[in-house]
Amino acid sequence: MTYDVAHVWEGRFFRLEHHLDRFLRSVGRLHMSLPVDRDQLRAILIECVRRTGLRTAYVAMVCTRGRPPQGSRDLRRCLNRFFAYAIPFIWIGGQERQAGGISAIISAVRRTPTESVDPTVKNYNWLDLDQAQFEAYERGADAPILLGVDGNVTEGPGFNVFAVFGSRVVTPARGMLEGITRQTVIDICRGHGIPIEIRSMPGETLREADEVFFTSTAGGIIPVVRLDDRMLGKGVPGPVTTRIRDLYWERHSASAEVTPIPYET
Repeated sequence: MTYDVAHVWEGRFFRLEHHLDRFLRSVGRLHMSLPVDRDQLRAILIECVRRTGLRTAYVAMVCTRGRPPQGSRDLRRCLNRFFAYAIPFIWIGGQERQAGGISAIISAVRRTPTESVDPTVKNYNWLDLDQAQFEAYERGADAPILLGVDGNVTEGPGFNVFAVFGSRVVTPARGMLEGITRQTVIDICRGHGIPIEIRSMPGETLREADEVFFTSTAGGIIPVVRLDDRMLGKGVPGPVTTRIRDLYWERHSASAEVTPIPYET
């Protein structure tokens, strides 16, 4: 199965077309098909939100492979299923905790190799992520960061990873989901003169960062104020992270980026 999650903020979807692109691409890569086309899919998601009346929402679209006929193991004969739903907006770690910054560890659990599971396709194959999350709990942290088998930073459960060195922002180039919020941050940096590098980043390099933050549809920009046993900066969200977070939410008012919900229809 595959899925995608978009969000609605102040009555408008943010970058909905980007989410549709990724979802449809993921469905195709997993040799599945939807019973609706792109325009119908968009209309279903908008209608989900309209019916709930939610002005801020977390909106999921899911395609499951289904089951083949009894006695068959031929995956080509499965009847794929589609469903969508809208719920109140979700903040990783809670809105208040996220505002002040969370704690993270670099996990001993390595991310499943990309040759085995393509991380650019959203999926629920989270065994490695779940194991790392329990390690974080045991070490008194909120969230884990996983390295790949090559020792480079990949991602965490439901989020991408960014590090700040001085004024320079760095994020991994491979081994992770190509997040919509991640791309938004890259666009923000490029549009506001913030140096951004997309490249491999060893775990030891991450440990030397001045600032660390995560990105996710579930909450946007999530500052990290403690990594392993080290407090980052003054133990509060750093200046670069804070600037990017402010610019991220400002971007939600850009007409080219949003899709309004017709609540009164």
